[in-house]
Amino acid sequence: MELTPAELTVLGLVIERPQHGYDLEQVIEQRGIRQWTDIGFSSIYYLLTKLEQRGLLDVPEAPAAAKSRRVFHATTEGRRVAARNALAFVAEARPVPQSLLVGVANLSLLSAQQYAQALRTRLAQLEARIAAVQAAQQAQANLPLAAREVFSYSLSLMDAERQWLATRVQVPRDQEDRRQD
Repeated sequence: MELTPAELTVLGLVIERPQHGYDLEQVIEQRGIRQWTDIGFSSIYYLLTKLEQRGLLDVPEAPAAAKSRRVFHATTEGRRVAARNALAFVAEARPVPQSLLVGVANLSLLSAQQYAQALRTRLAQLEARIAAVQAAQQAQANLPLAAREVFSYSLSLMDAERQWLATRVQVPRDQEDRRQD
């Protein structure tokens, strides 16, 4: 059974600690998980219900009250499926859609000035994201290994992009050369 990144993220957080939707929202927010996966607040309950229907989560003592206070637990099958999918996600180098590459592939549509300004804008936004992720990381004590690794990898990727952007912003002649080809 294959899981989407959002499904595996939610399932993994429940495996880490049984919790209800509101708890998940807080962990997602605190750890900056939305920086690297698409899990909106409204989709948390959808994902929990979907995982429960697939037998990967259950609610051992379901209260008669509101859905939001149902504490979800991973099933044995949920743990097995999560581990198999996590292994595949770590081991397999899968292509990741990058909007930046789509834009760069269409440079002929932009002037050198537009491209340079877009790079500067992206660099400023990236600097803000790096600062936000670093602040989220520093604000939490005793993070599990998985969360520490996510922060480390995310910051490394953003730092590599920042370095690339910084060199591109400083080399406007290169854009002019491409436009003359």
